[in-house]
Amino acid sequence: MKSEEPSNGPEGKKADSRRQELPEIYSINRGRAGWTLSRRSLLSAAAAAVAAAALPKRAQGAACAANAVAHADVVQSVAASPDGRLLASGSADNTVKLWSLPNGALLKTLTGHSAAVQAVAVGSDDQVLASGSLDKTIRLWSLPNGVLLQTLNTPSSAVYSLAIRPDGTILASGCSDNTIKLWSLPDGALLKTLAGHTSWVNSVAISPDGLLLASGCQDYTIKLWSLPSGALLKTLTGHSNGVNSVATSPDGRLLASGSDDQTVKLWSLPDGALLDTLTPNVVANVGSVAFSPDGRLLAAGLTDNTIRLFSLPDGAPLKTLTGHSGFVISLAAGADGTMLASGSADQTIRLWSLPDGKGLPVCLMDPAASSPGASGATYTMAGATYSVPCGTPMPTGAVCTCNCVPGTGCGCVGNGCSCTVTICTCVPYYYE
Repeated sequence: MKSEEPSNGPEGKKADSRRQELPEIYSINRGRAGWTLSRRSLLSAAAAAVAAAALPKRAQGAACAANAVAHADVVQSVAASPDGRLLASGSADNTVKLWSLPNGALLKTLTGHSAAVQAVAVGSDDQVLASGSLDKTIRLWSLPNGVLLQTLNTPSSAVYSLAIRPDGTILASGCSDNTIKLWSLPDGALLKTLAGHTSWVNSVAISPDGLLLASGCQDYTIKLWSLPSGALLKTLTGHSNGVNSVATSPDGRLLASGSDDQTVKLWSLPDGALLDTLTPNVVANVGSVAFSPDGRLLAAGLTDNTIRLFSLPDGAPLKTLTGHSGFVISLAAGADGTMLASGSADQTIRLWSLPDGKGLPVCLMDPAASSPGASGATYTMAGATYSVPCGTPMPTGAVCTCNCVPGTGCGCVGNGCSCTVTICTCVPYYYE
């Protein structure tokens, strides 16, 4: 719950605890009904589900048990690389993680932020990852090695959302000081500060042609801006509560917005006319929205822990995706239209097939962050950490790590593992 009751109207929302930019205050409230303190989105990133590494057939079907998690705290943002090989995730545990797609191997954990990572964005050339944090910085990392390139300081504001222009020349950040900042890439120079919102900017999205920027704000409005000039084109009104997420369609003709007023709205671009209002669940707020790459589906992540799929352009509800045990904060769709990734307050990341919405049997697990009840065999190969069921054959060249999560002195057993420490009993997180 929120620490105090806000007054009526957008300005009253500023009393929300999310304005407290200290990570310890943030973590106190995670997962509760006052979930509006968690806002970030990078929903326009794309990915194609192609194999990055070969795994044994049985390991490819691995799925997580309840105690296996991707991060040690809320997963605030997910973004997939256009080449389909990587998924990036940002968390309230202050880290960014890189995962291999489609097998879900943990490639790297990027550290350096000193507060919750609210947003991640991958450049269209698959070479740059941006992460934005409550620590008032943006970090630029090289891909796929995860080397820190530079740190951009935003001393007056925390960073809630990020988007990279398709040509890779501009990074937009939505901030807690009610502004959007435009940065040049790759040098990281601050180009412009866009003012006009009256509360924090939860989400930013850039159109496929790179000429329009949309910003969703806690002041109940959406603003459309021209790029690269930053001129304000139009203010869209119609939501009756904070706008948590905005996303542009692949053809650039539609804008979707999700709000704490429990609706998703569809707007035409570039004129900003309201086309439709969708109500995924009358008792759940909408934390995230994402289009499928073919523009035929819209996904909405909700505070009832589900994802709703809608058909486009008619807006008909298609399916409800269940499996998360916490509200769904972030979504990223794959470029070939076959996969959707979701990040949740339950500290997990799930992969779903499109258009059928079936959960993919892939476990994105960080052994160090998971509880002992999620024990399973892990091994490293070519710098990646794979989480597989106990007893799964290890491929040639694999280095056995541990079969007790998070690592209490037990090693792997059999099937190619050569660890000599005491063997412990595995609690599999894999199910046939």
